[in-house]
Amino acid sequence: MDIKKIILASLLLLFTCISFAQNAYVKGVVIDNENHPVSDVNITCLGNVAQSDANGVFEIIVPSNRKVSLIFTHISLKMISLTVSLKPNEVFLFNPVMNNSEEQMGEVFVSSKNKKRVQGIVTVEPETIKKIPGANAGIENILKTLPGVNSNNELSTQYAVRGGNYDENLVYVNEVEVYRPFLIRSGQQEGLSFTNTDLVQNVDFSAGGFQAKYGDKLSSVLDITYRKPTRFGAAFEASLLGGSAAVDLVSKNKKWSAVTGVRYRNNSLLVNSQDTETNYTPTFADIQTNVNYDISEKWQISFLGNISQNKYLYEPLTRKTNFGTIDKPMALNVYYEGQEKDQYDTYFGALKTTYKASPTLTFKLIGSLFHTTEQEHFDILAQYRLGNVDEDGNVEDNDFTRGIGSQLNHARNDLDALIANAEIKGFKEWLNDSQLEFGLKYTRESIRDRVVEWEVIDSAGFSINPPLQILPENNQPYQPYTGPLLPYQDVRATNFNTINRFSGYTQFNKKTTLGSNQIWYHIGARFQAWNVDGVVEEGKTQFVVSPRAQFAIKPDWDMDMVFRVSGGLYHQPPFYRELRDLDGVVNPNVKAQESVHIVLGNDYNFKMWNRPFKWVTEVYYKSLSDVNVYSIDNVRIRYIANNNAKAYAQGFDFRLNGEFVPGTESWVSFGYLKTEENYENRGYIARPTDQRLKFAMLFQDYMPNIPSVKLYLNLVYNTGLPGGAPAYSDPYLYQSRLNDYRRADVGFAKVFVDSSTQNLKTGWLKNFKELSLGLEIFNLFNNQNAITNTWVRDVYSKNQYAIPNYMTSRVFNVKLNARL
Repeated sequence: MDIKKIILASLLLLFTCISFAQNAYVKGVVIDNENHPVSDVNITCLGNVAQSDANGVFEIIVPSNRKVSLIFTHISLKMISLTVSLKPNEVFLFNPVMNNSEEQMGEVFVSSKNKKRVQGIVTVEPETIKKIPGANAGIENILKTLPGVNSNNELSTQYAVRGGNYDENLVYVNEVEVYRPFLIRSGQQEGLSFTNTDLVQNVDFSAGGFQAKYGDKLSSVLDITYRKPTRFGAAFEASLLGGSAAVDLVSKNKKWSAVTGVRYRNNSLLVNSQDTETNYTPTFADIQTNVNYDISEKWQISFLGNISQNKYLYEPLTRKTNFGTIDKPMALNVYYEGQEKDQYDTYFGALKTTYKASPTLTFKLIGSLFHTTEQEHFDILAQYRLGNVDEDGNVEDNDFTRGIGSQLNHARNDLDALIANAEIKGFKEWLNDSQLEFGLKYTRESIRDRVVEWEVIDSAGFSINPPLQILPENNQPYQPYTGPLLPYQDVRATNFNTINRFSGYTQFNKKTTLGSNQIWYHIGARFQAWNVDGVVEEGKTQFVVSPRAQFAIKPDWDMDMVFRVSGGLYHQPPFYRELRDLDGVVNPNVKAQESVHIVLGNDYNFKMWNRPFKWVTEVYYKSLSDVNVYSIDNVRIRYIANNNAKAYAQGFDFRLNGEFVPGTESWVSFGYLKTEENYENRGYIARPTDQRLKFAMLFQDYMPNIPSVKLYLNLVYNTGLPGGAPAYSDPYLYQSRLNDYRRADVGFAKVFVDSSTQNLKTGWLKNFKELSLGLEIFNLFNNQNAITNTWVRDVYSKNQYAIPNYMTSRVFNVKLNARL
């Protein structure tokens, strides 16, 4: 062949490759040790050169799908070297801190953030979770500031998403589903969330329209990945609410690694701020570990383990609650006898192995075991007096008493549950940006449960009959009562149940183009078959199929914008608590609740003040059938255990997040929700989670003249929930709402050492990577938020008064954080 033709063909091939090469982008803000922007910083990468402007902002194009190095240089500051490997069109945000003492080198490998962006997944940075104050700090504390997520209980880690309840949220840690204790009825009893923030590497959250590869729940997915350490490290935290410690260990040959955390918590500081005076001795403790072993480049194995013990000892003494109006203030005084002893011991272990059969084919085998033993024992006698309030805020002695009576509560509830899972998952990738995911899972739930629970109510010397039974009319003292004396509530049942479940999924993912526009779609389906054994009435095997799909498009516009539509058919087969009716008896043939769900979303990245921001909008609608109606008392959910209702949920959510302050991420979210149910065709009424309006703000800042002093603000406002009705009342007759929930938690931290100052410290401080001392103020404005109402009868007017059960008042906390 002619040498000229060879050269010409080679040049043509080279030109073609260059023409079709795709790039990625690195952008951010360069700051110095004082958090001031640095201008005229030169950034170079393989011949490409960029420079930061007067505000420290820079952007540079880098080749994708290869490992490249970026060099940051300045005439008076030391060099920074960063090595990255980015996907095509990936935008990597990097905010370097340049100093004049030591050169810095780092290497990161980031997966495409576009992948999560087109799926509608919110990613929360672990550092943000650790810093933001909250009465129950942790991942759930941050989730409650996101749009569509609601909670009116700062003592609880449970949350509701877009009209669903606490039982409708999936939680995964390292792809393993985790469970909560069953018998908890109060946020005070919860103690610690399963997730240990000190061990977390990545947090992803979807508020709806999630993919088929996730499990069978109706509302949301929280997907958490624990850290796989690469070198030794240690961290600890201490505060007036407890403490925690974590350690990272790595073997010399780098094959073994482990991260282990220990936590202890005592909520006495918070509970002592409530209306009820108590002898309160709670202890919540756990130990958790994630161990990894690389057998070879193709085969890895890991173990996730957790042991926790929650002891709740509660001896109420007195309670005084003022309520009513300015013209007619009233007070409730209660005197208690008795105590409550609860204990929840949980043991969890999961073994996961990953085998890379080829560069494009991966298999995972996961086995897990969850065991919980729980007891809820109490005998509490409450004697109350209701009356007008004098100038000192006490019930007037010289005025008539409006109500007087007593209430005796008794429980001997015990539960033992063993849940075993075995699952195989596969992932196949093709060269044309498409993947196939599939999985098969078997679950066996063995639950032994004894319920003995009753309540006797005496009002003005007369026993109150149960509301759900037909008894002779009680006209005392004018006529003698001839009917039986019965407790107001009486629940007795013993259940020994085994539930076998088979589930699986198949999902196809594809990225392509439509003209110059980028397209992503995910199409899949789930199935589940289950049956309930161990009841008088044998449960029948049930089967459901749930097709789901997601579609996203990124137009070829100057604006960086993505449009999404997702949804499908979602089923939630009943878990044990959903099978148990108000009498404590298991109904084995409760069907799966079904939801037709659609979500429309828009994601817009832009710059404001030369800093990155994101505006996210989502509109959603759910049409639910075979609904299992429930009521909520604090965090306890009680189901009717049938499928005689239908419901809907609709609303929209907004979120604006970005660097309102350079180098820190903050956000503001707003949501509107309306959800109603129709039980046995009686008409639509508000569901217990009908949280109409929600506003939240998470804000991080620092003092301009003292940048080492940081400020963190967590603010939530929710309109009132339904649920102000007496126990066992007909919700169609009682549709009152609780008052609005308003709470602001603020934290101040003096940072002695962090990533920007570590190399400048001398003496004992140089041993720390991070060190800070902070002051937290919970419920900054001392808002009185109620979680439920106590109903007391007026002996004269025969009315019932709703006395709010207030949550925590203003509380101060001191916290020390350190990392080696």
